[in-house]
Amino acid sequence: MSALSLKEAQSRVDEWINTVGVRYFSELTNMAILTEEVGELARIMARTYGDQSFKKTDLEKNLADEMADVLWVLICLANQTGVDLTEAFEQNLQKKNTRDKDRHQNNEKLK
Repeated sequence: MSALSLKEAQSRVDEWINTVGVRYFSELTNMAILTEEVGELARIMARTYGDQSFKKTDLEKNLADEMADVLWVLICLANQTGVDLTEAFEQNLQKKNTRDKDRHQNNEKLK
């Protein structure tokens, strides 16, 4: 499988939504779904890397699949609101490289 760009991911999600999925849920519904999906991801992280123990219902959960669920809904929201994630991510990296250029290097907590 070849690498998938953010632009291609946005296009594939849009194609699926408009064919199989019928239409996008409202932006507010998708925001609530994103929150729910992040919670499911947090649950697995807390049990895998944190101090909580797994329940039987947690054992079927897959970390990669939960991360993909978060990404899917985030892409839906980007598509609905006209955000080009490639451009947004590039701008975000530039901001971090400018604003935070020395911040982490000078953080005593990280040494």
